[in-house]
Amino acid sequence: MKNRLHILLILLGVLTLLRLLLCGSFELSPDEAYYYLWSQRPDLSYYSKGPGVAMAILASTNLFGATEFGVRFFSPLLGFGTSLLVFALARRIYDERVGFWAAVLAQCLPIFNVGSLLMTIDPLSIFFWLLAVYAFWRALEKTPAYSHWWLLTGLAIGLGALCKYTNLALYLSIALILALVPAWRRQWRRPGLYLALLITLGCLIPPLLWNQRHQWITLIHLSERGGLESKFSIRLEQPFVFLGAHFGVYSPLLFLALLLSLGVGLWHFRDHRKTTFLISFAAPLIFLYFFLSLKNAGEANWTAPAIVTLTIFATRDWLRRLERRPRFRPWALAALVLGATLSIILLGSESLRRLGVPWSYQRDPGGRLQGWTESGQIVAEVRRELEKKTGSPLFLIGNKYQTAAALAWYLPEKPVLRPGDPPVYIPESQMIQNQYSFWPSYDTFDEATPEQLDPFNTEATGINRFAGRNALYITDRPEGKPADALLRGFERWELVGDREIRKNGLLVRTLRFFICTNYQTLPL
Repeated sequence: MKNRLHILLILLGVLTLLRLLLCGSFELSPDEAYYYLWSQRPDLSYYSKGPGVAMAILASTNLFGATEFGVRFFSPLLGFGTSLLVFALARRIYDERVGFWAAVLAQCLPIFNVGSLLMTIDPLSIFFWLLAVYAFWRALEKTPAYSHWWLLTGLAIGLGALCKYTNLALYLSIALILALVPAWRRQWRRPGLYLALLITLGCLIPPLLWNQRHQWITLIHLSERGGLESKFSIRLEQPFVFLGAHFGVYSPLLFLALLLSLGVGLWHFRDHRKTTFLISFAAPLIFLYFFLSLKNAGEANWTAPAIVTLTIFATRDWLRRLERRPRFRPWALAALVLGATLSIILLGSESLRRLGVPWSYQRDPGGRLQGWTESGQIVAEVRRELEKKTGSPLFLIGNKYQTAAALAWYLPEKPVLRPGDPPVYIPESQMIQNQYSFWPSYDTFDEATPEQLDPFNTEATGINRFAGRNALYITDRPEGKPADALLRGFERWELVGDREIRKNGLLVRTLRFFICTNYQTLPL
């Protein structure tokens, strides 16, 4: 095949244009709405991650407005850039044919297609991961001489870490490669690696400063997220959940092919430095999360950077197999077609339901992106009815940050009492739970003049604007009553009722409403 690069550019251009047209046509996921709230409150860092995703969304919404397209604008472009990096890296390590098919293989992974539409941390993380791997390979090509590609390596790792701290694991892979390949060991005595480290540390100054001011809360969160704070125990079903999720989001045949190639790469790990290089950027992350899955399965997207790197080695491995055994070519084509088909089905599930396919929203991975417009309208309707009935305004509390963030985006009217407050709060807590814990809430005290203070309460230094007010608590769980931590701040509560959100004749979610009366601040 001649002019593979031109063909690939046309293919990627068409896909990117389609993704740009599609990305504004469906509702934000709760996580996207949550990151949008981050972007409206710029900071050096955030509870669980650096400022990368917030800054990207802030830039795109400043360009295109606070719309679904505005939030997601960069995601299709990052997918395009990542695909070109896959091609460029595979071409330099092997040849143009491997580069072409590796980039095509990436377009057939359902999780990659979803990641090229949604604006979360993953498209940013994967792009900077591949950019760092590419720059590192270019630096190694100059061995034993120094190369300025080391500077880009450090910068790409640092920028990636500002999006997802997993990207710092690249240094473990780099250390492994420099230790195992004799021709590259001299880099330990060269300045390139250490300059890269310095640049990465420079990028990490904002989250380090932020965490220093907040008792290193991100480290605590990451240890809890990985289950490192509790005793290690094996739950035999969890690794199967982990693998099952991967077979689903990477497509069954393609993930099986990737696993087989990973096994080949490990078997021949020390046979060739190209194999050592690629497998070192894939295996450690995959095995780390598989080990953690012995306790808790985690999320399938956690391994995405390693899987995308693995596609390059797997493409080379399977092209050689198909040369030796041409009878397997129909199976290879079937794997690509199945992956692409599953991607289309996953992204087009709502169109299938409109055609009469009774695909349950609860069984659809994309179901969490549906029904939020209707949910926001129903919350606004219930709120208006109760305010008319009680004769007093209500502030809104969601049961978790995902619910609160999604409703905050899709409420027709966004009630904000003070600048900086989110439109929908989460239950107050003495514990730091997520980014909401760092924003003003209904338990926040404002500065007060001496005239506003209670003269009989000599310890009071501020006033709470929500004291005595009523709240509407919204949950997407079948709770018998609001959580005790919420109820302790209110005089009484009452179940208002349930409202079902349905689309195409199918249940999307059920929202349960409680009215909580006469808020009183909790004692510290």
